[in-house]
Amino acid sequence: MTAQPTRIDYASVSPAGAQAMVALQRTVDTAGLEPLLLELVKMRASQINGCAYCLDMHSKDARALGESEQRLHLIAAWREAPCYDARERAALAWCEDLTLISKRGAPDAVYNKLEQTFSAEEIVVLTLAILAINGWNRLAISMRSPVGAYVSPHRPTSNRTPTGQPVGLAGTHANQEGEPCP
Repeated sequence: MTAQPTRIDYASVSPAGAQAMVALQRTVDTAGLEPLLLELVKMRASQINGCAYCLDMHSKDARALGESEQRLHLIAAWREAPCYDARERAALAWCEDLTLISKRGAPDAVYNKLEQTFSAEEIVVLTLAILAINGWNRLAISMRSPVGAYVSPHRPTSNRTPTGQPVGLAGTHANQEGEPCP
């Protein structure tokens, strides 16, 4: 199956609507949550929604910010993968429940885990981030945003932390027991 043509350039047709979405995204992006955590959440929501445009964009952004290929490949199976820490797991569970809210609601057990690792302000910002990516997914899918041409504005980096340690090693991106991604 080949890519379908773009239906509407929504930003040109409704500049005010696009600007409102950008303002929400800017609020989320500048609120202090870890950029890589936000990229993981954006990736997971985009996987659930089947948004190729956003998966292309956020995988490129995550790599440019230093995320490992292995963690990006494992995000769909994050529950079984040992390389996501408690904070990431809580965020991904919340993301899944809110993305699938008509099926699952927002269960107390998931929220309670969220409260163990996020402040009230961070929970609101994370929820807004999930709201934003679900909105972007719906715009990109319904208007058939073209996939593949996105170039990340983030400075390209290797898969290394600022200290030079490869991402995915214990102490960098590891689970609660310190186990690295396989």
